[in-house]
Amino acid sequence: MAVVRWGILGPGKIAKRFVSDLKRTDGAVIQAIASRSEERAEAFRAEHGAESVHTSYEALAEDSKVDIVYVATPHVFHMDGTLLCLQRKKPVLCEKPFAVNAKQARKMVECARENDTFLMEAMWTRFFPIMAEVRKRIADGAIGEVRMVQADFGFRCGWNPESRLLKRELGGGGLLDVGVYPMSFFFMLLGTPVEVQGQAHVGETGVDEQAAWICKYGKGELAIGATGVQTRTPQVGTIIGTEGSITLDAPWWKPNRMTVAVNGKDPEVVEMPYEGGGFQFEAAAVGQALKDGLKEHPLMPLDESVAIVETMDMLRGQWGVEYPCEK
Repeated sequence: MAVVRWGILGPGKIAKRFVSDLKRTDGAVIQAIASRSEERAEAFRAEHGAESVHTSYEALAEDSKVDIVYVATPHVFHMDGTLLCLQRKKPVLCEKPFAVNAKQARKMVECARENDTFLMEAMWTRFFPIMAEVRKRIADGAIGEVRMVQADFGFRCGWNPESRLLKRELGGGGLLDVGVYPMSFFFMLLGTPVEVQGQAHVGETGVDEQAAWICKYGKGELAIGATGVQTRTPQVGTIIGTEGSITLDAPWWKPNRMTVAVNGKDPEVVEMPYEGGGFQFEAAAVGQALKDGLKEHPLMPLDESVAIVETMDMLRGQWGVEYPCEK
């Protein structure tokens, strides 16, 4: 596989950002775009380029010229689009959150394994060069044993009860949309928590407009997260160890700068600038995984994606946030 040919399922904002960076990725081409609206699909192709346009998701999943499909629909449609492709043995990169709930996530993983087909949650933050450096520093013991992690991701959207961010029918709320970033960050660093407790403000549309939570781990480690779609947070990530700390500057979820502060030493600033939005690192990693014949990526394993959604299910259960598609 000299070139990875990408199909895009859903021409929304996130897809536009993804394909803009896909053009920066060596050995990657935009092969096809699929939308139930031919007008939207053609507009997407005119702006970003694609060899072909499909007016049904089924046609994209069956396109023999497409090597992998990027599922970029709203949250509540992630499972359906993913299963549609996997059942035809078409590899999938599915936007985060992986699924609305753990039941859906487990079904997606089961389908991928039954069909021996690649699947990954598109948690692109893990693939930035500076995140690789974070993992290396921690593995080398630079800040000692990690004891506490703090991260937040909240923003203030315009008030529109019918928007994806605020509508229950579309899986709205802060936790699924951007709270998944700090949650996934905690999992990357500390694994699965033994306990999670949180509080949320549930607004008039029935979704979590802002929330905060604490994860507790087996050796007493703590991870503190915050999110929101009606509250802008500092968007900083901090890892605190027994011998120092690492701070990822805002916006930590697409990082290019961090400060390593080791006890008794002057702080070290590490910068790793990049062009574009940063999706190219994830795209390149997925492309290489396909070329290597992998069925999942070791940096974002499927069982971990399921565990992340399970933990978010626990929080939503505490807050009384349920989506119509879950009934």
